[in-house]
Amino acid sequence: MIYGKGGPYGSKSKHRIIPLSTRNQPLIEGHFALYETLGMTPRTMQLLVKRVATRAHIRRPVTPHVLRHTFSVTAIQKGISLPALQRLLGHGHLATTKIYLNLSPEDVIREFREKW
Repeated sequence: MIYGKGGPYGSKSKHRIIPLSTRNQPLIEGHFALYETLGMTPRTMQLLVKRVATRAHIRRPVTPHVLRHTFSVTAIQKGISLPALQRLLGHGHLATTKIYLNLSPEDVIREFREKW
């Protein structure tokens, strides 16, 4: 469970349930076995993401928001339903989640062929 922004001034009233892959779960559980919180500020997370992207030789700007967007588009391409993605992202309105529906023409053709 992640407590995120919410309310008029970010009162951390939003709760998001974040499923973990079997590969990542032991890493996160190991951390929380030692510490009660993640203990990182948003700025620390931004710098960490940037450092990892640099080490991976990714030349485009990478931020936590870019990773969130990439996850969302990939989830849609893999067939996740919009209501499920809405819950994962913590959006209050489905219209907010629909911004990730920017499928390429190739994606549209591929999906059409899979369904028909």
